[in-house]
Amino acid sequence: MKRREDIRNVAIIAHVDHGKTTLVNEMLKQSDTLDSHTEISDRAMDSNDIEKERGITILSKNTAVKYGDKQINILDTPGHADFGGEVERIMKMVDGVLLVVDAFEGTMPQTRFVLKKALEQHLTPIVVINKIDRQGARPEEVVDEVLDLFIELGADEDQLDFPVIYASAVNGTTSMDPDPSTQEHTMDPIFKTILDTIPAPVDNSDEPLQFQVAMLDYNDFVGRIGIGRVFRGKIKVGDQVTVMKLDGSQQNFRVTKLFGFMGLNQVEIQEAKAGDLIAVSGMEEINVGETVCPVDHPDALPLLRIDPPTLQMTFMQSDSPFVGKDGDKVTARKIEDRLRKQLHTDVSLKVEDTDSPDAWTVSGRGELHLSILIEELRREGFELAVSRPKVIYREIDGKLSEPFEAVTIDTPDEYTGSIIDSLAQRKGEMKNMEPNGNGQTRLEFSVPTRGLIGYDSQFLSMTRGYGILNHTFDEYKPVIRNWEPGRRNGALVSINQGKATTYAIMGVEGRGTIFVDPGTEVYEGMIVGKSSRERDISVNVTKGKNLTNVRAAAKDQTATIKTPEHLTLEESMEFLNEDELLEVTPNHLRLRKRILNTNAREKAAKRDKRAKQ
Repeated sequence: MKRREDIRNVAIIAHVDHGKTTLVNEMLKQSDTLDSHTEISDRAMDSNDIEKERGITILSKNTAVKYGDKQINILDTPGHADFGGEVERIMKMVDGVLLVVDAFEGTMPQTRFVLKKALEQHLTPIVVINKIDRQGARPEEVVDEVLDLFIELGADEDQLDFPVIYASAVNGTTSMDPDPSTQEHTMDPIFKTILDTIPAPVDNSDEPLQFQVAMLDYNDFVGRIGIGRVFRGKIKVGDQVTVMKLDGSQQNFRVTKLFGFMGLNQVEIQEAKAGDLIAVSGMEEINVGETVCPVDHPDALPLLRIDPPTLQMTFMQSDSPFVGKDGDKVTARKIEDRLRKQLHTDVSLKVEDTDSPDAWTVSGRGELHLSILIEELRREGFELAVSRPKVIYREIDGKLSEPFEAVTIDTPDEYTGSIIDSLAQRKGEMKNMEPNGNGQTRLEFSVPTRGLIGYDSQFLSMTRGYGILNHTFDEYKPVIRNWEPGRRNGALVSINQGKATTYAIMGVEGRGTIFVDPGTEVYEGMIVGKSSRERDISVNVTKGKNLTNVRAAAKDQTATIKTPEHLTLEESMEFLNEDELLEVTPNHLRLRKRILNTNAREKAAKRDKRAKQ
């Protein structure tokens, strides 16, 4: 079998924050790719603003490095399970993976998730133990953990014989020895191991073309761009080809442009052949998983399988009294068009119509997946309202089932009791408890996804920010009956519209935690705080102080209030109850009741109570 020895295709996979993107940066810097005067920023592969701010990779990125006369195509994949749709498709495009594992943390939930996907595709693995210089690093133990994980996931004998490289990506050093003193400022061990270990692509470029789209991009000049791998044959600019659509139909088009990848750039090319990773433009309606073939030889590759969504929310046009004050995209048509556009590039997302013409059910892989979509919309000038996230139930073997997550927690020993207790209340089942030494314990649980909605903020306050919580979708299990998690406390709800005053907030803050600052515009039905009781309390936070002629010296200067609590987007989503919505605008996040009018809301609550009896 002839192979293309000039290239290698490899994906970098890891748990979130184990250093993949930093490692790719160093490989770019230390290869023969960039000119000596090219400046490269930290984590240059994370090009999206939200990626840079949160320090996570959301979309897979292609790059290619030159090493001598060889080209190594590298795909940097997301480590977070919510973007698993990206990871699965990337595995189809490569012949091997670099599994990056933190020398201190060891194997984590997403390490298992991404490695499982790689082993299912029978890819050749190389293990990089990163952060070797970190205090408390335990490289030899971590290699044993990785080996155990390979065995547990059913790796074959060849896959179990993986090479191990020790690295400090942030310092740009590597070594084949676990002793940190042997580290040298070079990436050569990684490059050489890739060339020696990862199989070169099969060269069957004399056969009919097969190119499969694994990712999508969009460009205002050339329209939609399909990114993928040439599995067979050749493709040239100007070729007449056919797309084998997902529904079984065929559509002909002419290839208008081809792009290859080099360093951080897309480079225009005239021709590509078997083994190349390229981008193709010219087809208006190309989708992920579709195959491009010659017109006279239609032969589709197997479709790409993607795990289905597990969480859904309702997105709707906002009917807030303040609608249109902040954003310029507020109509149902604009919101729907934007959601449909997201489907072009995000295969893990699903958008469905509801009974209402201005509301849609949006399903995704988790809270982070959906919150990043909401964040993108607000940055683009949209105003909308969203409901509480709900899990998606499924009928499996005649039983109603719900998604469960594998949860791994690293925490100081003193918080273990309260964590175990809190997750037991959320129907979590403890699978393992292991002291890590240094006063730390690792806890492993299986928890229903709906039990984890709203848990992150409780966990952070419970562990005073010292705990680390990771979770990833595990499996569907029969539904736990007669249990509904949710917020225990009621809300403080405004009864009128106006500006919040210090005087009014002082009168209300004894009833709970306040969310608004003095001077904040509020409206009737808007949630201005969390009640200290289980029921909602209607409050007036706009009341002004009655002015009199009598003034006590320095009396007004002593009026101070507690610092209000400002919820993030994720915290706001987690706070919601069934009868509440989150109003999202470019500059504000406002929690509100679905029914804004106080009297109408109280009547509806009484009706619901009677119906339940």
